[in-house]
Amino acid sequence: MSLWELRHEQREPAVLMTTVTESYDRISMHGVRRELLARQAEELGIPLVEVMIPAACSNDVYEQCIARAFATPPLVDIDAVAYGDLFLEDVRAYREERLARAGRHGIFPIWGLDTTELAHQFIGQGFEATLVCVDPRVLDPSFAGRSYDEELLADLPASVDPCGENGEFHTFVHAGPIFKRPIACKRGDTIERDNFVFCDLTFDYTQAHL
Repeated sequence: MSLWELRHEQREPAVLMTTVTESYDRISMHGVRRELLARQAEELGIPLVEVMIPAACSNDVYEQCIARAFATPPLVDIDAVAYGDLFLEDVRAYREERLARAGRHGIFPIWGLDTTELAHQFIGQGFEATLVCVDPRVLDPSFAGRSYDEELLADLPASVDPCGENGEFHTFVHAGPIFKRPIACKRGDTIERDNFVFCDLTFDYTQAHL
């Protein structure tokens, strides 16, 4: 939704950036395979920068990895970074403080929007996503692998933010108006690791060219 808003404002990002855990070869926290990440970037039409971090990465090591990435092309010439944060003041303050140290500033396109309205807008605009990571301490593990749709929103406990802003869940977005084509993916095994429940998504080659 942040990218949707940026493009609505005719502000096209130069690159996408995310962290990838080296030993898992997956997006950190989300657990999404790098192949799907690459296809997501391809369908968005934006170059991708992957910042490699170790498993069980400390905050100090994380910051060192990010600093190295911003000190080398293509990020060395970037002066602003856009985030999808919604209301966590401490997270925003952390980002802004670290960016200011590096002479950069943050952009928060959807900051302060009502998360219930945003969730329904996401679905109404034709976006499609799958829950790939669930925190079982706050949300039943059965939600891992479910489609992010109106039925899911109706089933969420009242204590869970509908956009998962408190870390209750993470999603992989595979279709919507920001993509040139949908990303064909299928659900695999669901596992529990590091106190989180992950649903493994794989690229569905049988559906890719239909």
